[in-house]
Amino acid sequence: MSWRGRYVAGALSAWFLLVGTALAQQRGMHIGYVYPAGGQQGTTFEAVIAGQFLVGVDRIFVSGSGVEAKLRELVRPMSGKELNELRIQLDELMARRAVARKDFRALENFLSFKNAKSIKPDPAARQKEIEALKQKYAGATWTAEDEKRLVEIRQKIARAVRRPANPAISELVIAEITIAPNAAPGLRELRVGSPSTLSNPLVFHVGLLPEFTEPPSKTITEQRSAVARTAVLRAPVEAEPEMQVTLPAVVNGQILPGDVDRYRFAAKKGQRLVIAASARQLIPYLADAVPGWFQATLALYDAKGTELAYADDYRFSPDPVLFFEVPADGQYVVEIKDAIYRGREDFVYRITIGQLPWITSVFPLGGRVGQETPVELRGWNLPLRTLTVDNRQREPGIFPLSVGEGPRQSNAVPFAVDTLPEGMENEPNDTPERAQRVTLPVIINGRSDSPGDVDVFSFEGRAGSTLVAEVLARRLDSPLDSMIRVADASGKELAANDDYEDKGAGLVTHHADSYLSVTLPQDGVYYVTLRDAQGKGGTAYGYRLRLSPPRPDFALRVVPASLNVRAGVATPMSVYALRRDGFAGEITIDLKDAPAEFRLAGNVIPAGQDQVKMTLVAYGPPDSQPFSLRLEGRATIDGREVVHPVVPAEDMMQAFAYHHLVPAQDLKVVVTGRAAPKAGAIRLLTKTPLRIPAGGTASAEIALPAAAMLSRVRLELSDPPEGISIKNVSESRNGATIVFACDAAKIKPGSKGNLIVVASARRPAAGSKAKAKPGARAGVVATLPAIPYVIVAPPKESPK
Repeated sequence: MSWRGRYVAGALSAWFLLVGTALAQQRGMHIGYVYPAGGQQGTTFEAVIAGQFLVGVDRIFVSGSGVEAKLRELVRPMSGKELNELRIQLDELMARRAVARKDFRALENFLSFKNAKSIKPDPAARQKEIEALKQKYAGATWTAEDEKRLVEIRQKIARAVRRPANPAISELVIAEITIAPNAAPGLRELRVGSPSTLSNPLVFHVGLLPEFTEPPSKTITEQRSAVARTAVLRAPVEAEPEMQVTLPAVVNGQILPGDVDRYRFAAKKGQRLVIAASARQLIPYLADAVPGWFQATLALYDAKGTELAYADDYRFSPDPVLFFEVPADGQYVVEIKDAIYRGREDFVYRITIGQLPWITSVFPLGGRVGQETPVELRGWNLPLRTLTVDNRQREPGIFPLSVGEGPRQSNAVPFAVDTLPEGMENEPNDTPERAQRVTLPVIINGRSDSPGDVDVFSFEGRAGSTLVAEVLARRLDSPLDSMIRVADASGKELAANDDYEDKGAGLVTHHADSYLSVTLPQDGVYYVTLRDAQGKGGTAYGYRLRLSPPRPDFALRVVPASLNVRAGVATPMSVYALRRDGFAGEITIDLKDAPAEFRLAGNVIPAGQDQVKMTLVAYGPPDSQPFSLRLEGRATIDGREVVHPVVPAEDMMQAFAYHHLVPAQDLKVVVTGRAAPKAGAIRLLTKTPLRIPAGGTASAEIALPAAAMLSRVRLELSDPPEGISIKNVSESRNGATIVFACDAAKIKPGSKGNLIVVASARRPAAGSKAKAKPGARAGVVATLPAIPYVIVAPPKESPK
């Protein structure tokens, strides 16, 4: 038999092997936190990675080079079923020991204890049970190994780990992480995996400063103790001594309910200390907590316990920063806790302490492509006050800017680069009479220098032309909460805006930047007024104000950032279009430098739509090592082709309700299973897009390795558009025919998109011997390649 024949013959069994693994692949391994969330160059340390569905984990990946992570053990809570099985084994061992030793009083006591919960004890029944056990274990022996086994089971039951309140972090991977001395410092991504699945990424720091780490939380200690059979209990939180640290340093810790962590250090008079906490930066959003993250607070005390400084944020960022000039030599204590004394294991933090550089503001907030930009720096302990930023080789975008020497590196602040002409705001310009005249298009770099400051700009406009006014400030770490207003020469307001949501800014929850688009009614002078909505101001309140005609464009995000692909089977992913300045055209998504065996289906975002679910199929040989996959999107805008990368992201939920697209560094893919020839793979045979008449039906033929599959699975739509349903599925010569129906009252001609069909394991038929467990759901076996569709007008009836 040829290899193709062997593949087709084995495809049916291979496809149904997916029933056992598909659920794990569909939901994938999930990790909720890593502790500590980083380490220093040239060190080796133990880390705890907590998550869910981690059974089978055998590898840990850290992006970039110079960081090696080894799996030590997997610790998970004992399930109720496992605990019951241990109890049954214990009962059997105790009964056998009593009979073997002819210790029938012990047997009676055992049965009395076992039946203690009975409402009406029955002595006759108990005696009958004793006789049955004597007969069952007649002639049984009892060895030292049996005694050892009994003791072990008792210990396991006594120390059985109960599942934490949050199952998403109930399983623990214990790892040994080694960071090479020459590993590049900065943010990395950490994932765990198995031969068939890869987890979501978490932030992991590679640092330059010495690190001090608080012991893992009590929950972790107890879980590991249960596995090691050694009880290790920590003292109550209140009694924990302050950890002594030497500056400069990074300290790592966790906050449990009511927990307060303190660190003591020595400081000299005149030192300008920066104490910065990272908490939300490590885990941006928590789905099941309000406000949706660990809200850390920092306080600084002297040796007598007097509070010297306090912070619960840094401007609009929830992660607090303290700036403190030491008044006298001595011992000081920094304290961290949650603002309302909440806590749990994923309240992980890192605190950087020392006389370290910190940039509080830069001006201007950006520059022009192809030019060098002089930048003014403000902050603490900065090695320089001005910096020339070289944009000559940069593309438009936002880039990190930092300064420092050796291990004393500053925080990174965003710096924007654009192609438009740039100008500087000139004071005084606080009234229309003193408005600063500008020529469009332009990006004005300015700031609200003082509370209540108002900046007014004027320009010549043409009737019928469109003006776009956009402020970039909060997205560039400026505290400005902008408000803009456009008025004509008479002062009549034409448009105004306070806040505008940019879905591409996944870490911003208060979208304080302004955006508006307005059509100018006549030739003449127009005024744009910008101010802080709260009347605040200062040297840090910088902004970039774009005044220009519309620049239609787009950005792209793909979710999730880790794809588990089984060879020959489609894997779904969602691509989001972040449309700008009115661009509504079609966007095509392509693979970039991907293996030839990879294919996308449904890889077009229709005009006017912001999201589409498409599928990826890999036919080539599997690779259990994850690799980076790159996608790009292309569209025609004003007669020219525009190409942008697709940025990987995680769809993270905040506080039970809100969703954010949080960018990731890489789109990682792992391919498993057998290499799949296209001739035997599940694929769409019908020409696309599938044309479905409004109020009618249309058929799509799917190639399956064996038509008999249809008796074992159910085909159904996943997240279908309202108005489209599956009317019928039947066997065909090549596999299956799916008939889709369209409800004309719910979806209109011209609508486009993708249909995602999933195959689910059928429930046992009524009356069959195989019975589904109560509450059990049919598991998704596989996803079919995306089916592009378009709704068309129904055919006209022929005249009678």
